[in-house]
Amino acid sequence: MHARRLNLGCGSRKLPGFLNVDASPECQPDAIVDLESLPWPFEDGSAQEILLSHVLEHLGPTPSSFLGIMKELYRVCAPGALIRILVPHPRHDAFLIDPTHVRAILPETLQLFSKAKNREWRERGVANTPLALQLDVDFEIDRVAYDLDEPWKGRLARAELDRDALEEAIKSHANVVAQVEIVLRAR
Repeated sequence: MHARRLNLGCGSRKLPGFLNVDASPECQPDAIVDLESLPWPFEDGSAQEILLSHVLEHLGPTPSSFLGIMKELYRVCAPGALIRILVPHPRHDAFLIDPTHVRAILPETLQLFSKAKNREWRERGVANTPLALQLDVDFEIDRVAYDLDEPWKGRLARAELDRDALEEAIKSHANVVAQVEIVLRAR
């Protein structure tokens, strides 16, 4: 199957101009595909743009299945393809209360799939697993955005805390960031 734009795990959020894909026939997607069943029915290098909106945290309950999904994601991407990933922050109640969430996804998680980062860590002697080199995948983080929850969003808007204080709050408190948007580029 050839698709330039994929909305993977679309649920009821179908987008015009995308091949809307979901495992559930009740969602009436354009294509019914179980994203945990590999390989996916998409051609190598066919996707220029992929959206995974509140999907990736539900996939790959075991490390090997998650790594297989990341390899498959890379396989279907054309060089330079953009992958937009939206996930709940793992220290937010929205992540914690859903029993179908099987893994936390943060920008640092996805850096493990960057060959440049893997090589940098190897040279510095950092113990991070060089997944990009081991799996022969290469994603670079293009952009990261945090959707803040209240009262943090308001406090930042009113200049009641600066960026450093916000970064500290994100690392040490729950319910600061509701959602993380991570845009990857396939290399």
